[in-house]
Parts: sequence; structure tokens; C-alpha cells
Amino acid sequence: MERSTIVRVHDGLHARPATRFVKLAKGFESDIELIKADKSVSAKSSVKLMLLGVKENETVTVRARGADEIEAIEALIGYLEDPHAGTAEEEGAETASVEAASVRPKAFSANSNASASGKLRGVAASEGFAIGPAFGFFPGEIRHEDRLLAADEIPAETSRLTQAFATVQHRMDMSLAATDLAESDRGIIAALKDIACDDELTQAAEALVREGMDAISAVIGATSRIAADFASMDDPYLNARADDVNAVGRQICLALLGQDDANLDAIPSGSILIADDIGAWDLARAPLKRIAGVICGHGGATSHVAIIARAHGIPAVLGLGHSVQELQQVKSVALDGNNGDVFPDPDQVTIDRFHVQIGVAETERQALKAYKDIVPKRADGTIIEIAANLGSLEEIEAAQEAGAMGVGLFRTELLFMRHIHLPSEDLQTETYTTLAKAFAPYPVIVRTLDIGGDKPISGIDFPDEENPFLGWRGIRMCLDRPDVFKPQLRALLRAAVHGNIKVMLPMVSDLGEVRATRSLIDECAAELKAEGRDYANFDLGVMVETPAAVMIAPMLAKEVAFFSIGTNDLTQYIMAADRLNPTVAKLNDVTHPAVMTAIELTAKAGVEAGIMVGMCGEAAGRADLIPAFVKMGLTELSMSPASIQRAKKCVLELGQMGNQEGE
Repeated sequence: MERSTIVRVHDGLHARPATRFVKLAKGFESDIELIKADKSVSAKSSVKLMLLGVKENETVTVRARGADEIEAIEALIGYLEDPHAGTAEEEGAETASVEAASVRPKAFSANSNASASGKLRGVAASEGFAIGPAFGFFPGEIRHEDRLLAADEIPAETSRLTQAFATVQHRMDMSLAATDLAESDRGIIAALKDIACDDELTQAAEALVREGMDAISAVIGATSRIAADFASMDDPYLNARADDVNAVGRQICLALLGQDDANLDAIPSGSILIADDIGAWDLARAPLKRIAGVICGHGGATSHVAIIARAHGIPAVLGLGHSVQELQQVKSVALDGNNGDVFPDPDQVTIDRFHVQIGVAETERQALKAYKDIVPKRADGTIIEIAANLGSLEEIEAAQEAGAMGVGLFRTELLFMRHIHLPSEDLQTETYTTLAKAFAPYPVIVRTLDIGGDKPISGIDFPDEENPFLGWRGIRMCLDRPDVFKPQLRALLRAAVHGNIKVMLPMVSDLGEVRATRSLIDECAAELKAEGRDYANFDLGVMVETPAAVMIAPMLAKEVAFFSIGTNDLTQYIMAADRLNPTVAKLNDVTHPAVMTAIELTAKAGVEAGIMVGMCGEAAGRADLIPAFVKMGLTELSMSPASIQRAKKCVLELGQMGNQEGE
């Protein structure tokens, strides 16, 4: 049985999307192939699948033979027609290569990174300043044994190779089982394990051994060939997999030699890690709290090493090329992760400058911790809630640690985008309940599904639109799809029993949208009551982000319990400038008089109506703008957790200043 379709997976079957497709295929007994043009490959091999080079909008055919072929075809075609089958976390990881130690010799170009002053320049991959003793990490290169096997040696060598693959897979499983492994690091190690388990690699190496090649040479040969195939492709996502394959190959060779790779267990606290091509496998398992900075010859700002460094707050400069070899003998080094500068054995002037920069940053960070539990107030005693913008339950801990006074924006898109099918009402209820309980008694504002053609999800067929930012999105789509909207509203009503849930509607531009939503909420409440389910009513508000909402704000204020100003979209709509277009980036300025006037008009309408007015755009965390927003009458500001303590400090100082002026 076979069926053709057009691939809608974003950027095609690269990296994690290919892995998910393979995992789905392996869930069926049938033999399954994916066919593109005149080439077909097994749908149960991620390496073969990626090397097929399937791009978005290309036509492919899925062919299945077996007892469950109908179910297999339906599931796999459904996946291919889903433009956002991968989770947001995966998409973050799949755009980055695993910067891992290679089993092949590296070819370097002439050093072009050294300046006349001795300063080296690389890629600024993780911000911050660091200075400390150099810790070189240059594990030995694994070379071909070039040993020809006798016929009677082949079975034992094949068995040794099989055991090496099993050893590496077990080591990765052990790392994935560790309870202290960060989720971002876990995803990177999982990506390496996918390669280690792939039949394309294992069978290629086994075939070379059966031809009489020793196991180490076979692994190097197999991984080099597969990596070269990836490196030759014209897709940056697929190019990045070359390093993944080489990283796994190195681990298999070490297992064949009965060795563990050189590790970072002995790195002294406060050291700067210097490596030619540090493996994500090595870095994810390292004592990261001891590492003050990372310098690497390979990699860039989107590499997995960069992702790990940023996740753990470690300054990093990558991509130094051959220049990194000059650092093997240095005793100390300073690095500027903001600009990509590296200073080998820095002079006293540089040392003093770095200590000042590090001290200023650390002093500010420590001083702000004092504001974690502060409840900031205006001079008249009105509490200004400093809340967090979140997109998943995994972000709760960071918000709590920062001292968030609830959640001013919970984006529900990720909950929908991370599943192949629309999330059930029960799953949504569980998610919103967990959120509400985590921040009770503080309010949690949940934004209803805000998606459109620019970020579609499975289960909703979006039309092709010239400008999806002005199209069928947000509340417009939800009201047209009650089969999608009502389960979310029912889940929110059920979760409201467990905490202070508030609900916010995105992209509102007409009073009718609010009234239609309220009718649906009443309908959902009646259904839940008839079913004997517990539920509670919630405050309904709107996200003010369209010029229309600003212009009718006085009328909207009579219909809802609160406003939340979304400055990101409001700015682009007021300025008629796409915020994703770099050529008009200068127009996306929230401080433009037109935007500030729109914010002020919205605040005025809300204050006069006696409803809460908040803000959940990036501008809410700007210390230079907070005084103006508070003066306008905003009483809630929601931002990324990293900005919360600074915002609390700013509001507190405003209140103290106002009290002094009133005395």
C-alpha cells in the first residue's frame, strides 16, 4: 500500500523531525519505505531518511507492506502533513550541530583570528566575562589501525564491534537517566544516541568488518562516509549532523579500545576550558559549576556547546579555528563572551579591566537577589505585580526562583505545537492546574490559543496567506473552530478550581469577539455542570495588541475584567513594520511617540473603567520605561524571569521617591 503527499514539516525531514518520523515508523510491524523521486529508503533509519534530503513542500510517497500497513500509512502521512510536528524545545536543538570530538583529522585554514595585540577573535556564543587559569582539553586523535583480518578473525571482530555499539548506547542511557541532568543537555545527548542506534551506521561498520577491515578502521570509515554525505548537502540543518556522526564514532572507537574518553572531572574550579573541538557529550557530563568560561576552535553561536554554555550561564567564545592551538601552552586566559574576544596570558591592564567587569556584573546580580521577595508598591500603596511570561511548565522553577508574583502571560501554543495531535481537554486541564497551583494565590493569566499561518499546529488546516500576521489567527481562528476552542475553555474552567486563573484573548479587534467568547464560556460551564464536573468561573480579559483594540479601548473596558498590553505586536501593527524584517527593524521601537501614545490611551481607558491594566511585552521589563508605565496607571508588568528582580527594584525605588516627594 502506498500514498503520496506534500511534506509540510518545517524545513523538511532534518535532524529531530527525521528522528521523530523514524520512531513513529518503528511503532509499526510493516516494512515501510519513504520514496522521493526515484530513490527510496527505509523509513526506520534516521540516517538514511536524512540523507534522502526531503525538503518542505516536496512530494514524497510512503509505502508500507504488512499487517498494520493501513494504520502506518495514515499515521506517517499525518505526520508529514503537520508543519509543526516537532516541539519548540526540539526546534531549538535541531538548528544546532553537536560540537563533538571528531574521529577524523581536522583541516585548518591559516590563522586569521589573531590580532597584532595578541588578542584572538572568535564567535561570541554565550555572553559574560571570564578570566582564570587555562585548562586545555585536547584528547588524542584516534587513528586507523589499517589491519587486514584473517577469515577466522572476522566473527570475533564483528562481535567486538557489536559490543562496542552496545557499550556506547548503555553509557548514553545512563547519562539520560541521571536526575541532575538539565533538560536542554538531555535533549542533546538523546540526539547523539539516535545516531548510535541507527542501522545505517551499525550496518555500514559491520559490512566493512565482514570484508576484513579491523573494527576501529571500520568505524572511522563508516562514520567518515556518512558524515561526508551530510557535509555535502546544501541544507545547514543536515550539514550539522556530520559532527553528530563523528562524535558517536569517536565514542565507539574508544569503547573498542576499552577506554573512556578524556573527561573534565579534574578541571579545577574557576578554570577556562580550552578545546579544539569539545564534544557536547563531554561538556554535558562535565562539572559545569567549576567552569568559568569555554573557548573552542570549532562551533558557533547555534552549536550545542553554545546552547549548553548559555543554559548554565557560562561565557563562551567558539569558532577560533587554528588559533586555538596557540592556547595550548598559555597559563591563563580572559574571554569576552559579548564580543568574542580572547586574551591569552593577559597583561595587568587587561586583568584589572576584566576583574572590574566581572565584579560589576556579579555585584549587580547579587544585589538584585535582595528583591526576590519584595512586593513593590506605588507611593499610594498600590501593589505593582511583577509577573513572569512563560511558555511551558518547565519554566516554572526559574520564575519562582526569580520571585515572580504570578504569571502575566502563559502562552498555550507550545502545549499544542509539541503534540502530533491536538491536546485533549484532560491534558490541558492538568497543565493549567499545575500552573495555577504553582503560583497560588497569585494570579495566572493564560492566553488562549494564539496561532496562525506563521506558526500552525496539527489538527488545524491553515490557508496560505500573503500576510499571516494580518490573517486568520488568534481569537479569529478560535471562534471559527469551536471544536478546538471549547476544549481549551472547558479545561480552563476546570483548572480555575485549583487557583487564581485568569483568561486572556489574543488579537481582539472587535467587541463581538469578546461577547462570542463569553457565550462559549457560558455554554462550556453549563456542559460541565450537567456532567457533574467541578469548575470555577474566571476573569476574562483581552490582550491589547491591535490598533483597533486601542481605538475602542473605552468600550472594551466595559466588557472585560482586565487589559494586558502586548507591546511586541502592538508596536509592529502601529508602525506597520514587520518585527521579523531586519530592514525595518529601526521602526520597531516601543518608545516611538505613536506606540507610547497607544499604550497611554489603553491605560487611560482601563483606569477610568476601574479594571486592571498590565503589560506582557518585552518592554515591561525595561527599567528605563517602567516609570512611565507606572505613571500611566499600569499595575501589572510581566516579563522574562531574568528581568523580574531588576523590575522590582525599579518599582520600589519609584515608590520610595514618591513618598519622599509627598513628605
